[in-house]
Amino acid sequence: MDEYIDMRALLEGVDIFDVSLWLCGLLLILVLIGVRVAFAAAFVGIVGLCVFFMQRQGFDRGLVTALKLAGQVPHSKSSGYALSLIPTFIVIGYLAYYAGLTRTLFEAAKRWVGWVPGGLGVSTVFATAGFAAVSGASVATSAVFARIAIPEMLRLNYDKAFAAGVVAAGGTLASLIPPSAILVIYAIIVEESVGKLLLAGFLPGFVSALIYAGLVIGLAKWKKNLGPPVTGYTWGERFASLPGAMPIMFVIFIIIFSIYYRGEDGAWATPTEAGALGAFVVLVMALWKGMKWRELKGALMEAAKLTAMIFAMIWGVLIFVRFLGFAQLPDVFANFIGGLEYSPYLILLAILLVYVVLGMFMDAIGMLILTLPVTFPAIIALNGGPDVTREASAFGMTAEECAIWFGIIVVKMAELCLITPPIGLNCFVVAGVAKDSKLPISVQDVFRGASPFFVADVVTVAVLIAFPGIVLWLPSLI
Repeated sequence: MDEYIDMRALLEGVDIFDVSLWLCGLLLILVLIGVRVAFAAAFVGIVGLCVFFMQRQGFDRGLVTALKLAGQVPHSKSSGYALSLIPTFIVIGYLAYYAGLTRTLFEAAKRWVGWVPGGLGVSTVFATAGFAAVSGASVATSAVFARIAIPEMLRLNYDKAFAAGVVAAGGTLASLIPPSAILVIYAIIVEESVGKLLLAGFLPGFVSALIYAGLVIGLAKWKKNLGPPVTGYTWGERFASLPGAMPIMFVIFIIIFSIYYRGEDGAWATPTEAGALGAFVVLVMALWKGMKWRELKGALMEAAKLTAMIFAMIWGVLIFVRFLGFAQLPDVFANFIGGLEYSPYLILLAILLVYVVLGMFMDAIGMLILTLPVTFPAIIALNGGPDVTREASAFGMTAEECAIWFGIIVVKMAELCLITPPIGLNCFVVAGVAKDSKLPISVQDVFRGASPFFVADVVTVAVLIAFPGIVLWLPSLI
């Protein structure tokens, strides 16, 4: 009993909200010095839970309650149906690569759009967009096309930084174009419809790919030595390349149809079932094309590694989020943002600028799952609250529409993390593949080549903010 009284007396004057602010600062410091987000968030969350419950129950009982709660969070969340979508989407991408579908997709894009200035760069953008529609991982997309597209561009005397930058930036499209693991994570955190968010990513992803392609053409026309066009293909050769790209188009159709089509009894399939069906179809295609056991094992192992990393990150951050809920930090921040007398768009811009800064030091998934518990309630409050009508809202949309719209914008902002120094993961992946392939490309070359695409992403975000219908049209159909 004395132990309980002593601990309660020690923590009696401690404000748990102030503790949450200090622990948020500690978390940022841990992440910046290199501690993995999963471990840093779990550690800080457990410390916060311990302080909260020890303040109310004493040392022994408070410690037991905090540890029990921290242990229950990963199981309760990972046993949910929606999270099973992530490994299926990741498996689709790796199986498609090992089945050789990526090379045929790149060849088709090269024959059809290679004639424009910077033709191989444009082909890479559209090929990565196509592959993104069957792959849920940006890093995997960049790694795949670094092996396929960069040697081809260097062979035609493309600038090495330009070639590497196109691949690194093109890989980010997998974050936005479904099946997207990061969109599923967003949906789980904010408790929105996975199916609607996946559909919402298609048109913005297509717009982003067009803006990337326009940038490549503009740069190639401005500097003639960046990337010459590829000519000499006949119409017959172009049409002959289409059958090789059809398997990926078929998988895309299956996923969209499964999520979108609704019969008398409701949707034909859930997003999770659509992902599993897509993975099965790609597996059959890969085996039909002669995939060996070693390649199948490699695809499954790579998918398992990436899935384990994502799940660990989600578990750790959800423990931290549970503590923030007890400390009421999200509610306080949402009320603060909602009470500001500035333009809602100006406040939204300030929040997005914070994401730009954080993206320089954190990976995309870690950044989102750390910040969304605070920023998402603030955006909903800024729009007018969870029950607001379109007419009374700040952004001209309901709370559900605002959640979907903000999700696409914030995922697009997360794509910036993948190509901005010093942490840009896609750039390091491309440089690593180039080194393994003995190509003369350094990390500095990749960052230099990817830097113009930062401007393209800013333009894309501005377009999505100005024209929210690009995001909301497809989800409105179901």
